[in-house]
Amino acid sequence: MLDKIILFSIKNKFFVGLSTLALVLWGIYSLSRLPIDALPDITNNQVQIITTSPTLAAQEVEKFITYPIEQSVKPIPKIVELRSISRFGLSVVTVVFEEDVDIYWARTQISERLKEAEGNIPLGMGMPEMAPISTGLGEIYQYVVFSKPGFEDKYNAMDLRTVQDWTIKPQLIGTKGVAEVNTLGGMFKQYEIAVQPDKLRSMNTTMPEILEALEHNNENTGGAYIDKKPNAYFIRGIGMVNSIDDIQKIVVKNQNGIPILVRDVATVQFGSSIRYGATTKDGKGEAVSGMVMMLKGANSAEVVTLVKGKMAQIRKSLPEGVDVEPFLDRTKLVNNAIGTVEKPPLEGALIVIFILVLLIGNWRAGLVVASVIPLALLFAVSMMNLFGVSGNLMSLGAIDFGLIVDGAVIIVEAIVHRLQHTDKGKLTKSQMDDEVYHAASKIRRECVFGEIIILIVYLPILALVGIEGKMFKPMAQTVSFAILGAFILSLTAE
Repeated sequence: MLDKIILFSIKNKFFVGLSTLALVLWGIYSLSRLPIDALPDITNNQVQIITTSPTLAAQEVEKFITYPIEQSVKPIPKIVELRSISRFGLSVVTVVFEEDVDIYWARTQISERLKEAEGNIPLGMGMPEMAPISTGLGEIYQYVVFSKPGFEDKYNAMDLRTVQDWTIKPQLIGTKGVAEVNTLGGMFKQYEIAVQPDKLRSMNTTMPEILEALEHNNENTGGAYIDKKPNAYFIRGIGMVNSIDDIQKIVVKNQNGIPILVRDVATVQFGSSIRYGATTKDGKGEAVSGMVMMLKGANSAEVVTLVKGKMAQIRKSLPEGVDVEPFLDRTKLVNNAIGTVEKPPLEGALIVIFILVLLIGNWRAGLVVASVIPLALLFAVSMMNLFGVSGNLMSLGAIDFGLIVDGAVIIVEAIVHRLQHTDKGKLTKSQMDDEVYHAASKIRRECVFGEIIILIVYLPILALVGIEGKMFKPMAQTVSFAILGAFILSLTAE
C-alpha cells in the first residue's frame, strides 16, 4: 500500500502540490480559530449543587439537605463519583460524570431530580441551585470599582456595590462566553426595619403583625377595565413601595380607629447584609471587585477580548466619579505561557533546517525535508481545532522536530544518495521518477516500523499518565497529530 502511495505521489505531482496548498490554507484558518490558553483544563466533568441555609448547623444540613439531594441524583446514569460537603449553613454536592457526557445533558438530568429533592427538604430550609457552567480555570478577568480622587466622600462601599450589581454586572452577563460575574466586597444594599421594642409594646403590636403588613402592602392588584369606546381603560391598584417613606406609611393595624404605621413602632433605614470580607484598593479605603467566570470550554482569549470591549462601553455609562480598573487579565498569562513555547521551537526549527541543508549537502533536498516541519505543524493545528484540543503550554511545547522530520530525512537522504551514485549519467524525467520510486519504496519499509512504534505504542501510554490522563492528554494528542502529518508528508516528499 505504501508503494502505491509513493508511486501515486510521483505520477501526480500537480495533485500533491495542490493538496499541500490546501493543507496550508486549512492550517492557517485553523490556527486563527484555535483556542489558546496557558494550561489545559484538567477539571473533570462535574456539576455542583449548592444550597444555603443560615439557620442550620452542619449536622442538620447533612440530614435535611445534603442527604435528600444525594439520594435524588444517585439514579442518574453515567455518574462516576458523588461527593458532598456539609458546613454551617452550606451544602455542596458535587456530581462527577463520565468524560464523554454532554454537560448540558447532565445539568438537565440533575435539574429534573432536584424537583424531587425539593419535596424532601423541609420548607424554609433552603433551595438547591446548580453552580454556573465553569471550572477552576474559569477566572479570566478581575476588576475593581472605585471612587476617583476627589469623589471619595460621595460614594461609599454601599454605593459602589450598587453600581457593580445594577450597572456593570448585568451588562457583562450577556457577553458571549461569560458564565457568571461574581462580586466581592462592598455592602449589599437592603431596606432595614429596626423595630423598637418599647414602642412595639406600648402600641400593643407584635412582630408577626408587622411582617404581615409589609407582605400585604407591597404589591399591585389588577381589576377589570372600563369600556369607553373606542378605548378600554384598565383598572389596577398600585401598592408597590418605592422608597423608605412608602415603607414608613404602611399601616400595621387599626386600633380604636387610630392607624398604627410602621414608623410608629420602628425605624426604617438603609442597611446591609452580614459581611464576611472587604476589598480595598491601594490601601486608600474600600472598593468593590468583580470576577468574570468563563464558560466551560470557551476560548479564553476570545472571551477576554469581548469582555474588554464590553468594559469600554460600560465605563461610559458609569456615574460621574466612579471608575473601573482591571487588575487580572488572563491574556497576559496566556501570552507569557505561549511565548515560552514559541521562541524555542522557532529557534529549534531554524537550527534543524540549517543542519539538514548542511549535512545532506543539497539545498533543494534540505529545504524539502525542512518543509515537513511547518506543514506537519499546520496539520497538527488543524486536527487540534477539529478535535477540540486547545493550544497551550502542554500541547504546543510537546512537539519534537526530531520525530517530525525523521521519516522525511531518511527518504530524501536515500533518494539523494541513489541519484548521486547512479551510473546512468543525465537522467530523463521518467528515469528520475523510477530512481526516486525505487529509493523511496525500499527505505520506506525499513523506517515505517519505527514511526508506527512511536505513533501507536509510545503516545497512548503517555496519554494515560498524569491526573486521570488529562494533564498529558493534550500533549499526546498534539504530538500524535504532528507525527501523523509528518508520516503522510514523508510519503509525498519525493
